[in-house]
Amino acid sequence: MWPSESETSEIQPHELASILADAGAAKGRNFALIDCREPDEFEVCRIEGAQLIPLSNFVFEAVQKLPEKSLPIVVYCHHGMRSAQATTFLRKKGYARTFSMAGGIETWSVEIDPEIPRY
Repeated sequence: MWPSESETSEIQPHELASILADAGAAKGRNFALIDCREPDEFEVCRIEGAQLIPLSNFVFEAVQKLPEKSLPIVVYCHHGMRSAQATTFLRKKGYARTFSMAGGIETWSVEIDPEIPRY
């Protein structure tokens, strides 16, 4: 279940894991998963199905690549700082259902999927 956009702009890794499991069971995804790290970081590790929109190009690429403002969006980075910035930007552009994953892929690797390399 999605957090309320009025309550928080963050989603916890376990919440995203549950949403991903439900989406897999439903054979489809009705949200965008965005990795806002840089391409070299994306090559090291990523959450399966994530789309790369580096924070360094976010202002130019995000609105083009994310045309549907009503769908939920989860943004993650390494530790959660860049994704918080990206989430703030998207919310200001009218993407109200945008959430930054708390702790980033580092926390995801520790708490959810230890197969994902840490760096």
